Formats: sequence, C-alpha cells, structure tokens
Amino acid sequence: MVKRVPKGRVTTYGQIAARAGLAGHARQVGYALAALEDDSIPWYRVINAKGEISPRTWGDSHVTQRDLLEDEGVEFNETGRISLARFQWKPKAKCP
Repeated sequence: MVKRVPKGRVTTYGQIAARAGLAGHARQVGYALAALEDDSIPWYRVINAKGEISPRTWGDSHVTQRDLLEDEGVEFNETGRISLARFQWKPKAKCP
C-alpha cells in the first residue's frame, strides 16, 4: 500500500492502517515500516496525523525522512509540519 503513495505526496500511519483493514492501529504501521529492509518501499512518505515526522528515539532517520520528502517537493512550515490539505495522498479507489 505504501508503494502506491505518489512522489511528492504523503500519507499518515492511520490512513495506511485503515486502508489495510486495521483502523485504529496506526502504531502497528509504524512498527512495520521501522522493520523494513526493502528500500523499494517509500517509508518516508508516511507521517503522523498532525502532518509531522514522528520523532525517533534512536538514529537520524527523521533527518533522512525530511531530506527525502523535500527532495520530492514536499514543503515544511516553520514548525516542521507538512500541509495535509496540500500534500496528503487521496486515492480515488479503495486499495485491495
């Protein structure tokens, strides 16, 4: 499902969970993305419901995530938020 998020767009952990039939389990999406070893999945396009990159307790993947999003044209405001109204992926049809 995350592979379907287009370049320059973001989605939320909750949106992915709901589309996977796991509404209310956004944290599970985060755990699954953190465990990825497949670089073909654009994990960095998934953010929290506030339009922010979720803070990490280890590593600097949050810096990498912001850099990757900015490279795709996603803009952050002065407080580090992304406008979901402008950049959130809104698929037309339900994913299987």
